[in-house]
Amino acid sequence: MYTNIFREIVDIMHHDYAGYIDKRGWDNPEEFEKKIVDLESNGELTANRFTEIVQDYILDFKDPHILFNLIESETQKEFDNGFRVRRYEDKLYITKLSSETRVEIGEAIISLDQISIPQLVEKHQRELMETKAEREDWRSIISKYNVAEIIDSSGNIRLLELKQYEKSPYQPVHSMKKLNEDTLFMTLSDFFEPTPIDNLIDEHKEELESINNLIIDVRTNNGGRDLSFMNLTKYIFPAGTNRIDSSFYNMKFNCTERNADLTIKSINEELEKADNEQYLEGLQQWKEPWVKNRGKGFISFRDETSGSEFEIDGCEYPKIIIILTDNYCGSAGDIFVYLCKQSSKVTVVGRPTMGINDYANLNEIKLNNQFNFLYPTSRLDQLDNRDPNHEQGIKPHIYIPWTPEHLEKDIDMEKALSLLHESIK
Repeated sequence: MYTNIFREIVDIMHHDYAGYIDKRGWDNPEEFEKKIVDLESNGELTANRFTEIVQDYILDFKDPHILFNLIESETQKEFDNGFRVRRYEDKLYITKLSSETRVEIGEAIISLDQISIPQLVEKHQRELMETKAEREDWRSIISKYNVAEIIDSSGNIRLLELKQYEKSPYQPVHSMKKLNEDTLFMTLSDFFEPTPIDNLIDEHKEELESINNLIIDVRTNNGGRDLSFMNLTKYIFPAGTNRIDSSFYNMKFNCTERNADLTIKSINEELEKADNEQYLEGLQQWKEPWVKNRGKGFISFRDETSGSEFEIDGCEYPKIIIILTDNYCGSAGDIFVYLCKQSSKVTVVGRPTMGINDYANLNEIKLNNQFNFLYPTSRLDQLDNRDPNHEQGIKPHIYIPWTPEHLEKDIDMEKALSLLHESIK
């Protein structure tokens, strides 16, 4: 069974994945299939072990937009170490806690199984796929080790036997609060659907149309659909008609029969449950080219008459907008920050976004009702001419490097408030 599932994944990666034309020969599926066959024939292959093998295989494609996970159920659970870290120099600082109670935010890991962090960076470069410490994702790496050497703020060192905890469910955050009489603060943790964002806008409509300043925090944003934030864009841009250049995101879609069928199925499911008229219209427009081009390979969906520009009618208020970003903002979050940077009202503060849209517009396929496999169906045109060593992500206007001081105070927010204070002098 597992062997057949793996072969289907390989077939998708070699034909339906939008990056297959750039990455031919990057993978070595025979090596991973042999491992699967051997374990399966010996009765030693569990769903969790299979997941690890597939996740290792897809690393060959160097694309964080390819995802393979267990479908959670009573018998199938996903686990992690119960905390998150961020590297600064030669330490992994604990930045967030979920289930682990034996460590504190601000403490740091200085080794795993007696291997120093610099050695681990070199050893796991394939998984990290980054050149900057602040952008590295260590979650899958830490789970491979048993003992962490922890140092606290006083310099005391202790050994901690690492545990695996049932993964905490994702808790979306779409919130708005008033920081002062001139400033609203909005947090958007995803763009999965328009309803929570539209509700937020409706609830605070009067304030949005009269307040001077708006800070939008997308430092952690899990992406979704760019259609979901369309009703917010009028507040981002100044009054009048604004012409938006979207050529950065010119792309072609790999319209294989499988990709078209999966995408159309997903759109039809969304159409059944959506009630936002603009969203419904956008979904219908999104569906049409997939129906028209099914089986035709790489196709541009861009309307030749509109080119790479579109218009947004903006509002006078808020007058000044600051966007807080970080590399935990990706996919539709990348697009949101790129769009915001085209407004004269906006200053982006923080760190570059994740920058994972080289290959985007994910299809999701369920395999044997046990696994979720997500892979990109679109490819950016700019890849044909871009320096392969370019830095990923949408860059902020004001870059603030991440340091452990961020764990003691919100340096990004302090900078945002300072900019707003300077603007009224």
